[in-house]
Amino acid sequence: MNSVAAIILAAGKGTRMKSGLVKVMHHLAGEPLIDYPVTAALNAGASRIVIVIGHQAETVQSFYSGRDGIAFAIQAEQNGTGHAVACAAPLLSDFRGKVLILCGDVPLIKEETLNGMVHEHELQGAVVTVLTTEVENPRGYGRILKNEAGHVIGIVEEKDATDGQRAIREINSGIYCVESGFLFDAVAGLSSDNAQGEYYLTDIMRIAAEKGLKCISHPIDDALEVMGINDRVQLAEAEAALRTRTNDAFMRDGVTIRDPKTAYLDPGTVIGRDTVIHPNVHISGDSVIGEQCVIEPSVVIRGCRIGNGVIVKAGSVLEGSIVHDSVSIGPMAHLRPGTELLEEVKIGNFVETKKIVMGKGSKASHLTYLGDASIGSEVNIGCGTITCNYDGVAKHRTVIGDNVFVGSDVQFVAPVTVGSNSLIAAGSTVTRDVPPDSLAIARSQQVNKEGWVKERARGAKRKAQD
Repeated sequence: MNSVAAIILAAGKGTRMKSGLVKVMHHLAGEPLIDYPVTAALNAGASRIVIVIGHQAETVQSFYSGRDGIAFAIQAEQNGTGHAVACAAPLLSDFRGKVLILCGDVPLIKEETLNGMVHEHELQGAVVTVLTTEVENPRGYGRILKNEAGHVIGIVEEKDATDGQRAIREINSGIYCVESGFLFDAVAGLSSDNAQGEYYLTDIMRIAAEKGLKCISHPIDDALEVMGINDRVQLAEAEAALRTRTNDAFMRDGVTIRDPKTAYLDPGTVIGRDTVIHPNVHISGDSVIGEQCVIEPSVVIRGCRIGNGVIVKAGSVLEGSIVHDSVSIGPMAHLRPGTELLEEVKIGNFVETKKIVMGKGSKASHLTYLGDASIGSEVNIGCGTITCNYDGVAKHRTVIGDNVFVGSDVQFVAPVTVGSNSLIAAGSTVTRDVPPDSLAIARSQQVNKEGWVKERARGAKRKAQD
């Protein structure tokens, strides 16, 4: 394949979104709309990308900050798609090859489709190839005009079409593959003499045909691929379609999804074979989940790496955490960023963790907060234990060695270190380091006052009689 560049048209505001955020930065399955055509173009072999921006240009630029191979052209006034491409032309003045033109609000386009279009473009020796599809109701779309040989001779917009042309069902997707030498000359000579008073990119088909250059269409069956997003209803439709596509791919790769309609799995997620996903699970943030895991109902996982054979029980939330093999979590547990659980750890119901490392075989079964701590192997954390890691000014760490038994309702006032093989008595508030092999008791001595309840009752009776 010869060299390929891409222009992504993303300068419009998107007023029908009724939003203070520019349309192409609205999220679809965890990523901005615009990143889908950008990623598809890169995966299809585009070595250079020019994004044409206008409204909230700095927001789009900020998202791609530091990304190589992506440049930006400013379209200060939106004077049509042809004008947008002309704005990008100076940034590709030294480029020779094929230029893919995509829309920033068409997120479902597949790299396989772009590869197929480029291949057909090369095979046919075309100068311009337009991606098309047939729809039952073509209202609002540009219609594809062809000659008897089946070559494209023009694209007519809805407002400029005759009644006969409006009956055509093959429509323009707004996605093209064009030879660079022809493209930039053609857009430089476009006219705005049309119903909209804009510079139509579609007019390059007519210009090429008038010069006797070959223009073809590359039709696809799935119209959803070229669906544009204009409002939040269409955004929801696109998300449902993308979710179906994503879930189908997971299931074909050996993942069991109990109810695909309620599995919200972002496309960047990786899930191993024989893992079972229950209903109402949300997985995002490029999370990686191993093989033979069970993710129970209503679990939320964001930006985590999870090993093999892990069970995440119902209602748990995991964020920015690393979970090794054979760990059990939940139900109703909360792993906050910076948590790392080594093999065979058990985190039970209503346990919260943050910035901790917990060693192999350790467990905190219920009602516990563990933050800013290093916990060894085979440690038992009793119910109601808290690491008091914040003194009102700074955070401090708690360090617990191997084989420590922590009784219920213990507070570790950090910074504090507990040596290996120690036992912390229930109800203790630990404020000093505990040496290895020690018993620590830090609580008031119990006092029993026999007969106190009866004496209190007699006193209350006398007072009532007075």
